Amino acid sequence: MKSGEYRDLVASYIEKNFGPTDLVVYTEVNLGKTIIGKDRKLDLFVLRRSDQRSLAIECKYQQVAGTTDEKIPYALQDLEAMWVPGCLVYAGDGWSQGVLHTLEGSRLAVHCLPEKPALERTKATRELDHVLAAVFGLWDLVLAEDRLFSKAWQLALPLKGPKKAAPPGTSTAAAAVGDDE
Repeated sequence: MKSGEYRDLVASYIEKNFGPTDLVVYTEVNLGKTIIGKDRKLDLFVLRRSDQRSLAIECKYQQVAGTTDEKIPYALQDLEAMWVPGCLVYAGDGWSQGVLHTLEGSRLAVHCLPEKPALERTKATRELDHVLAAVFGLWDLVLAEDRLFSKAWQLALPLKGPKKAAPPGTSTAAAAVGDDE
């Protein structure tokens, strides 16, 4: 997969799964200067028009070993220096162990490999899903409803059980736990 194809795959994934929440995706956006003074061109710029919140995304796909490894530390530093939130989205099997360790350990790098043609949310897209949820406040889309904790069932339990001994100087009635009075 070529870099432009990967960029478009990620853009299509975001548009399909998060577009209905008012997010739009732009490609090849010029945004300020890099940390070495060159004009910056972002792979993707995700914008929510209603409140102008945004996320800058750099896309890196590495299928075979190569020189892309050398660009990763610079790309991460450049994202950190921007005036808007940003992340580096990566995939592929060609990363060296050292750079893969750097990517996995960086809060600015997220693994994402959507599957064509469905472009559904899967374990392989979860890291990007979480970044989009954090930046745009879309947690309801990524948190599983069956993981919701509810105290309602606990409140319905009867409060019966052994009575505790009263501390010295108090009445026995005040220390009783579980009385059905």
